[in-house]
Amino acid sequence: MRLFRDQWGVPHLRAAGPDELAYAQGRVTAYDRAWQIEVERHRSLGASAAFLGPEAVPWDRLARQARLADTARRCHARLDPATASWVGRYVAGINAGLAAGAARDPRFATAGLDAGRWEPWTPLAIWLAHHVLFAGFPSKLWREHVTRRLGPDAVALFQADAPISSGSNGWLLAGGRTATGAALIAGDPHRYIEDPGIYQQVRLACPAYDVVGLAVPGVPGIAHFGHTGEVAWAITNAMADYQDLYAERLRRRGSGVEAYGPDGWEPTRTHAETIAVAGGEPVEVEVVETDRGPVVVGGPESAEAISLRYPPRVTGELGFAALPALLRARTVADVDAAVEHWVEPVNVVLAADTTGGLLHRVAGAVPARPPANGVRVVPAWEPRYAWSGWCSMPRATVNEVAVMANERAVSAPLGVEFAPPHRARRIRELLDATAGWTAERMTDVHTDTYTAAAGPLLTLLAGLAELPTPAAALRDRLLRWDRRMAAESTDAGAFAAVRAALVRRITAHPALAALTDPPAYPEVFAPWLALAPRVGTALAALLAPDALPGLDAPALVRAALLEVAGSDLDPAVGGEAARWGARHRLAPWRAVPVSVGADKLGPGSAGAAAGPELDGEHDCVLSTSSVPGVTDRCGRGPAARYAWDLARRENSRWVVPLGADGVPGSAHDDDQLTAWQRGELLPVVTDWDKLTEERNG
Repeated sequence: MRLFRDQWGVPHLRAAGPDELAYAQGRVTAYDRAWQIEVERHRSLGASAAFLGPEAVPWDRLARQARLADTARRCHARLDPATASWVGRYVAGINAGLAAGAARDPRFATAGLDAGRWEPWTPLAIWLAHHVLFAGFPSKLWREHVTRRLGPDAVALFQADAPISSGSNGWLLAGGRTATGAALIAGDPHRYIEDPGIYQQVRLACPAYDVVGLAVPGVPGIAHFGHTGEVAWAITNAMADYQDLYAERLRRRGSGVEAYGPDGWEPTRTHAETIAVAGGEPVEVEVVETDRGPVVVGGPESAEAISLRYPPRVTGELGFAALPALLRARTVADVDAAVEHWVEPVNVVLAADTTGGLLHRVAGAVPARPPANGVRVVPAWEPRYAWSGWCSMPRATVNEVAVMANERAVSAPLGVEFAPPHRARRIRELLDATAGWTAERMTDVHTDTYTAAAGPLLTLLAGLAELPTPAAALRDRLLRWDRRMAAESTDAGAFAAVRAALVRRITAHPALAALTDPPAYPEVFAPWLALAPRVGTALAALLAPDALPGLDAPALVRAALLEVAGSDLDPAVGGEAARWGARHRLAPWRAVPVSVGADKLGPGSAGAAAGPELDGEHDCVLSTSSVPGVTDRCGRGPAARYAWDLARRENSRWVVPLGADGVPGSAHDDDQLTAWQRGELLPVVTDWDKLTEERNG
């Protein structure tokens, strides 16, 4: 096997066959991303608090209670022999490269952590850990909370994708809309921005295939975004609902625990585990699994116990057979056949090939069950809420242009909460405005900062009368604003300030007082239960006339405007401080050992310096999400950008938020950050003669 790198340190791997190539991918991943993948391995085991400290305990508890590692073992046992061998070679490469990778990353010594040994099923466990919260089942706890406190009619007010959800933009242009006559696929996945990044640029080449794309470190192959030269594919979150929560009645019986199901009291599978905690006392966890699934809220002595039912735990299938099949794909029919194996997460897939083939479909496993299961916690003892099979995956015809942006579209029958249509509509408007598109020009779409979501608030501002002079001036300024969330724009900054003030006022309003204190669910679910972020994303619905009894939207908008007018966030007063970019800065998540003090943390950590300024916001195509009313810092946004050219793969483009290497201070730790911040795309290098061979990696 041979390892080459381009000028950004992206690994290009050549091997004699697929298994040898999988070994090479594992080895280079361990060398480049040792700390990252070891953190993820420990997270999948529920063992990260042993070096990350008490803050990691809530996640570790969920990982153990949800039985992620055991589910991974089950799913691995059901792999076909060829896929199991391929995954095994990747794991062998990880194990061969971990010592060298750990030696070059100082965080191992700081944390007192030795590189561990991966099991054959570890990549499956990492995949589960990344995606167990992806479909947002904690939103059902939120809806339960709203129903109990405000009644079922209020639930619909908050049905929009929350700031903690994962989304994406994606679009496909058929050959008639491009400069070359061949299709283009482009987009950007929206996830928490992590350091190192969740996506790893890589090239995998052997006689059977030659694929470039974005891999997930710790998982073999190229799952989500790839280009084989003859066919390319991309995904977005389908916003499907495929995980259920069941209210359980539990009781102790002798040394065990029983659950009350449709046929009466039945035994559970119960055992105890211990979480080691750096800087704290060990935490005992009781793991209880009913016939519905593992209990993730409460227990036998709790007033409330809730179990989680999710497809891989039920079927023992995780869909890993799709991964090697995607690498071998040559046509959209091949991609279509490969994603038939897909299980979790449920995705909308776009694909195009060099013969003109196009594909737009949903892939994954969604159980058939009553609609109520998708909305709230349902009683375990009522048989009508049982799963009764699997839903068929919807498809759509591509007519020149296909757009996917988490809106209620092709996957509508499978979900409950979808993104507002703003991003999807704007992407289509931009694509329809001109022709002759190229991969290089895709940046015009990726970086668009127009926010249609501002409309409802601006409409209410326009109706305000008899304002003091500063407030009237600010209102008029905002009504003239071009609605672009540009970093240098003081108008965008002022709009964000008024919106934040409004969110705070609505959050504190007596009409929502019953939702102020979240229920006593586990801490790991707190982001889904916090009121202010829910108000921020549901603002348009809450501003509608008579949305909630006693909530006077015009009066609240007036108060928010008066609060900002004349402050240092008013462009007429604040100058530099009023700019959107002065407050809207990147704040990536980092797994920091508990032994590291706040003074040594990087941007995005408590007490750290601010990261670079960013254009965009949650509902722009450039979806750099903050949480209005809570923070203007951005922790979620484009975790990569790509533009796949089906005419000539070497004309494709990509970029990630930081860099290809995961070691702090290395040459390629963050050398793509400036390009990513500016919205630039870097070339995908495919000419081996333009790469540098690395003989000691």
